[in-house]
This record gives sequence, C-alpha cells and structure tokens, in this order.
Amino acid sequence: MTHPHKTIVFDLDGTLVDSLPDIISSFQYGFTSLGLPAPTDAEVRPLIGHPLEAMYAHFAPAHAASLCTVYREHYARNFVNRSRPYPGVVELLRTLRERGYRLAIATTKRTDMARRFVEALGLTPALDHVQGTDGFPHKPAPDVIHRALAALGTAEGLWMVGDTTHDVHAGKAAGLRTYAVTWGNHDAGTLATAAPDELQPDLGRLLEHLPPLPRA
Repeated sequence: MTHPHKTIVFDLDGTLVDSLPDIISSFQYGFTSLGLPAPTDAEVRPLIGHPLEAMYAHFAPAHAASLCTVYREHYARNFVNRSRPYPGVVELLRTLRERGYRLAIATTKRTDMARRFVEALGLTPALDHVQGTDGFPHKPAPDVIHRALAALGTAEGLWMVGDTTHDVHAGKAAGLRTYAVTWGNHDAGTLATAAPDELQPDLGRLLEHLPPLPRA
C-alpha cells in the first residue's frame, strides 16, 4: 500500500516572494506603452491575485488583450528586478522538506511563467511541484490546488498558505487548513473576513503545526 505524501500548498506572489513591485511596474508599463493613462500603485494593488485579463479589463476593457501581451513580454524580462523571497522563506522550505513534507506551489500565474520565476529565484530545488493556472477556473476556485496535489500522485494536502482571501477560500474549498500571511497583498483586516485557521505576520508559526513526520 502506498501512503499519501503529506503536502503543503503555497501561493507564490506575496506569500513566498516579495514580487509586487515588479508586477505592478510591468502592469503599469502596458498602459504607458500604448499611450493610455496608467493607474496608480494603490489602484492596482487590490486587484493582484486576479487573472491578468480581469485586472486589465477593470481599467481598460477595450485594450485588455493588447495590454496582456505587452505585460507578458515586459514582465518576462523584468520579473526579478526587485523580487526576492521573503525573509526566512528559503530556510522554512528547507526545514519542511527535512521534516518529510512535500511542497507545492498553486499560483494564478501561468505555469510556464511561474516555473521560470521560481527557477530565476533559485527556489526550484526546494519545491516538489509548481502549478500555475492554465485555462481553468482560478482561485478562489480550488482547481489549481487539486491539480497541484494530483501532480504529486499520492498527495494529502494539509495546509494552503497564501496572502489573499482568494487563497484562503480556495484552500477551504479544497478541504485544507488555511494559513494567511499579512506581508503580501491583503492586510490583516481583509484576510480576517475569510476566517483563515491562522492569520500571521510571517510564516514562522507554520513550523509549529508541522512537526517532523515519522520515517517510513
């Protein structure tokens, strides 16, 4: 009998990686390049975590397709200008792997972009699977979490860790416990409306919930 691998699922942007400045600047670049007035940082930030097309449609529905094309070209060249893992993330992932857990990413980024991003930041060796959202319902639907777990074969999802209410709702819908971190896109008050199991300023408390697994 094959025992399920106990798996922790993480969002990427705003959860493991402080990437919002690069995302916002690339998002704004699209407007500038097409001669359109660009929204401010404060206007863009609440929309991060939604699909790119929906974000652009909010501001310029007639130009959304063109803006997406410009964004993807620009972001692919500038995605690690300022983006870095949050303090303690690399150590946390290493510790969880040492304790016997599988680690997966479930992000709204497209899979190809997410994997390039993770690789550029040097996080690929710390993760078992990187799952993006490719043509199926995005968070708060649980589809991306289900696909991440399915990709690992016999995977039992324990926690969904994220920085937005979309992550929390998706985790709950997938039957996982939810851990919301406040250093990303949604503040503590916003996150509290989704009633996560843990609401914390960083990822430190996650280790308290995940002791070393018994060796097979």
